[in-house]
Amino acid sequence: MARVSPDREYAVGGHSTFPTVILSVVVDNPRSWFLPFAERLVERLAAFGSTKLFHSGQAIPPGNEIAFLLSCESKVPAEILARSKHNIVVHASDLPKGKGMSPLTWQVLEGRDVIPVTLFEAVEQFDAGPIYLKGSFRLQGNELLDEMQAGLGAKILDLCEEFLRRYPGIISEGKPQEGTSTFYRRRTPKESRLDPTRSIEDQFNLLRVVDNDRYPAFFD
Repeated sequence: MARVSPDREYAVGGHSTFPTVILSVVVDNPRSWFLPFAERLVERLAAFGSTKLFHSGQAIPPGNEIAFLLSCESKVPAEILARSKHNIVVHASDLPKGKGMSPLTWQVLEGRDVIPVTLFEAVEQFDAGPIYLKGSFRLQGNELLDEMQAGLGAKILDLCEEFLRRYPGIISEGKPQEGTSTFYRRRTPKESRLDPTRSIEDQFNLLRVVDNDRYPAFFD
């Protein structure tokens, strides 16, 4: 797949004159697993407006119509949110359940094979904005981390495109989050530790979610 340089603009139909709608896709970690999907998303969103990929919310231009804040590891401050008419986040849980960090990994460790995905408006409070769309994708139970991320990435792209196809009417369809919130904590490399007293079968899902480069499985 061809790489897309950050901050590259795309014109609808290949014309040099950009449409008035300005869209931004933000992935704040240049090593993020989602970056190749973000590059594909920029290409797909070019049909809806002038689209750019940024590695920081600080780069979002004033007057931006929609910012897609995807796989961002840092909270975006209110002054950055104010640069866009709408700020969209996609989270791999059935909000308000499963707020927080690494929801895909935590749910696989819980034994789930259907992963819900929620597209919602970013607000100052973490993972708390009104919900526009929900979807899901299914795991067979033998996928490793990169395969799980591929399924999630594809679903995120589809939800973002559906949001734009239905925009701006979809904004009036947004629903506040209802029910009890639950939260996942941030995972650390030490949580890839295997227990040598337990069977491989018991720890199979942990072996599936480790990253062999960044946080490999290990035991003492």
